[in-house]
Amino acid sequence: MPPVENDTGKSELKSRIQKLIDSNQVIVFSKSYCPYCLKVKDLFKELKVECNVVELDLIEDGTNFQEMLLEMTGQKTVPNVFINKTHVGGCDKTLQAHKDGSLQQLLSGDGEAYDYDLIVIGGGSGGLACSKEAASLGKKVMVLDYVVPTPKGTTWGLGGTCVNVGCIPKKLMHQTALLGTAMQDARKFGWEFEETVKHNWDTMKTAVNNYIGSLNWGYRVALRDKNVTYVNAYAEFLDQHKIKATNKRGKETFYTAAKFVLATGERPRYLGVPGDKEYCITSDDLFSLPYCPGKTLVIGASYVALECGGFLAGLGLDVTVMVRSILLRGFDQDMANRAGEHMEEHGVKFLRKYVPVKVEELEAGTPGRLKVTAKSTETDEVIEGEYNTVLIAVGRDACTDKIGLDKAGVKVNPKNGKIPVNDEEQTSVPHIYAIGDILEGKWELTPVAIQAGRLLARRLYAGSSVKCDYINVPTTVFTPLEYGSCGLSEEKATELYGNDNVEVFHSLFWPLEFTVPGRDNNRCYAKLICNKLDNDRVIGFHYLGPNAGEVTQGFGAAMKCGVTKEQLDGTIGIHPTCAEVFTTLDVTKSSGGDITQAGCCG
Repeated sequence: MPPVENDTGKSELKSRIQKLIDSNQVIVFSKSYCPYCLKVKDLFKELKVECNVVELDLIEDGTNFQEMLLEMTGQKTVPNVFINKTHVGGCDKTLQAHKDGSLQQLLSGDGEAYDYDLIVIGGGSGGLACSKEAASLGKKVMVLDYVVPTPKGTTWGLGGTCVNVGCIPKKLMHQTALLGTAMQDARKFGWEFEETVKHNWDTMKTAVNNYIGSLNWGYRVALRDKNVTYVNAYAEFLDQHKIKATNKRGKETFYTAAKFVLATGERPRYLGVPGDKEYCITSDDLFSLPYCPGKTLVIGASYVALECGGFLAGLGLDVTVMVRSILLRGFDQDMANRAGEHMEEHGVKFLRKYVPVKVEELEAGTPGRLKVTAKSTETDEVIEGEYNTVLIAVGRDACTDKIGLDKAGVKVNPKNGKIPVNDEEQTSVPHIYAIGDILEGKWELTPVAIQAGRLLARRLYAGSSVKCDYINVPTTVFTPLEYGSCGLSEEKATELYGNDNVEVFHSLFWPLEFTVPGRDNNRCYAKLICNKLDNDRVIGFHYLGPNAGEVTQGFGAAMKCGVTKEQLDGTIGIHPTCAEVFTTLDVTKSSGGDITQAGCCG
């Protein structure tokens, strides 16, 4: 056992060192001849930061100092740097901290040594893009992702809504329905096959989910390859720099970060009526539903409602859509109504101006039987109907209410849970950012979240100044007859510029592919909205017809370049295609001229 006086001496020495650390903004324990110490001292000179230097080789008890520093910090080598009472480390760590910005943070008194440079909360498309980009720029990054099971118990893997229960399975099931239509057309083109053609739900569901599983795995591999730490746990802020992560077994772990990105996305909204969570499903359940849904009631008029109702009808199911008011709120209403009319003409029933008040189970099963009671929004009329499946698609809610944003001081719109941000995606707390569907007043689209996440990481860590452009974002609704749009709706254009300053060019058309089967003659529709005050610049593009996404993408690029009606008129169309109609539009809506087409070369 060492002598008591040695313990006392050690205690006094530790107190002396701690006092030096506590009373100086920057203190460097150094040796006068050490080239690494010289590098660090020169760095602080360049930064014009005053630092207190203790040259251990020039003081009497320098060796004892070094031994005590080893005990206190685990580091025996010099330089040994402390900033605002925080141990930074040696030469390499100090230079790295200068390079990544954390040294400046410590000098400003804002920071401490954090576990991560960046923690991204949410493993969807936006969160993954942001985290991978930040990691590729040399940052220490963590992604937390946790899927709260639906009331039916459905859950899924890494990748967020789009990959698991959104765009990807939706488009694949839409394609399944299109193939059914193509088979009907095929006979008119000379293909002969047996009449007993039927669809197998389980085969489709398994194929779609196998593909999604491969994507989930691919995302995990990509994060590992980029050295991003992935944690499958639910994140909740405890303060502005600290979160608690709870895994599915309830184990809690705590992490800190210099910066955060919120990318938690949205989940389907329920009705708030008896039986909705007990007996109904949402799009979160539909794409991996283990049985064919049978006779289905879709409640809602959102794009999710019309897309899901459309492909279910395309599989041959009995589908009814219950609509409270208008179709596709926020989209051009002329286009929305045309898309809905096409669905009605092809067997989808619409119950307009009704809202459900109760859902009851008549018989359990896969599927079972449900009774839905609904009331009119205009009269006292009450109706009842029986269905095998009830799909709720009345909108989505931002996943922001249970992640401790109040403890972090992040302002949230209390009405919808959305987060207001500036044009840098910065929330009310400067080091906390938000991207994707949870943003107030921005597009709820996967490619927008990806672009915003990637550009945000570059601004934070690569000196970029490029911001996400939320104007003229092209998109497509995958209804049975697809609807592509970019820019303003006719209603919005008129509101912004006035009826006299807007010119609308439009045409019906009949795709060549539809002529031999003899279907949907002059049901497809093209519309350009132009600003007469600005050289007839195109401010709204709208297309209802096949392959709408492929058609709209190129016109989206043209609008980003500021395309005018004259430039489109001067563009030679590709014949015979649907897209060429936009190079030959010559009838204005205001003229009331005939817009039907008689043949492919009109």
